Amino acid sequence: MNIFVSNINYATKDYQLQELFEEFGEVSSAKIITDRDTGRSKGFGFVEMGDEEGKQAVDALNQKEFNGKILNVTEARPREEKPRRSFDNNRGGGYGGGDRGGNRGGGGNRW
Repeated sequence: MNIFVSNINYATKDYQLQELFEEFGEVSSAKIITDRDTGRSKGFGFVEMGDEEGKQAVDALNQKEFNGKILNVTEARPREEKPRRSFDNNRGGGYGGGDRGGNRGGGGNRW
């Protein structure tokens, strides 16, 4: 069972999350998600463990305090497939869109 854990204290480490869930059974993996640029915790993570143990852990740990914050613990849902964003978004155009008319000459005195 894949378990989604949110509202994790930013100072919490993977091993601490794993130890919390090991109270309910063997944990296959415990991973706190970090920002890929800064390496800082995003405050949520995932724990993988057996179905029965996972259900017990979800029931017992949801809305419980851990490292000073109240955890939200639920069964993880598969990510919804979102179309990849492209930078042009198929809007066409782009830079240098041709001459739009008008006098673009810079000469002449303004007064």
